Amino acid sequence: MKANKKQFEKLYVLRQRADFLRVQKTGRKWVARGLILQAAGNDVLAPGTMRLGLTVSKKTSSSAVKRNRIRRRLRAAARDVLPEAARSRFDYVLIGRAETACLPYDDLKNDILWCLKKMNLLKEGV
Repeated sequence: MKANKKQFEKLYVLRQRADFLRVQKTGRKWVARGLILQAAGNDVLAPGTMRLGLTVSKKTSSSAVKRNRIRRRLRAAARDVLPEAARSRFDYVLIGRAETACLPYDDLKNDILWCLKKMNLLKEGV
């Protein structure tokens, strides 16, 4: 399951701290082995679009190299899964865990799908 170039254009990035805090306070959260997924609706977004935020704290790893690796793996998995499987007009925040660095990539993608399913955020027909 790989997203094409057109689907990448529909995935925007959360950059403001206020957006992350809004997702944390008003959204839903589900914890999986390799990551934590938070999601909150956003009616301001155009139909068919969604926003993605990534965060990996120093509590996860004191090494910046390891935190960046976790962030890269989360970004790649999200770009493969979210455009095809997740509902649009939502803000999604992926929080990295220590297991994210060594978890097989397919398991990481399955964790995202599992979290979406548990939060009832899968698109119809997926």
